[in-house]
Amino acid sequence: MRVVVDYDLCESNAVCMSVAPEVFEVRDDDFLYVLQEQPPEDLREKVEEAVTRCPKQAITLED
Repeated sequence: MRVVVDYDLCESNAVCMSVAPEVFEVRDDDFLYVLQEQPPEDLREKVEEAVTRCPKQAITLED
């Protein structure tokens, strides 16, 4: 799986980071960073939840 973020939609509100901090991080500059663009399968459930909970639907997964 590959994490894709549409930065034009992303508000860097850190909902994804609260769900999957191993994969997403909002830093002091208020920008979202993807720490693992291709996270391991054992994180799939967390990443899928982060995708679902993103208020702007800025995150998608590609398999």
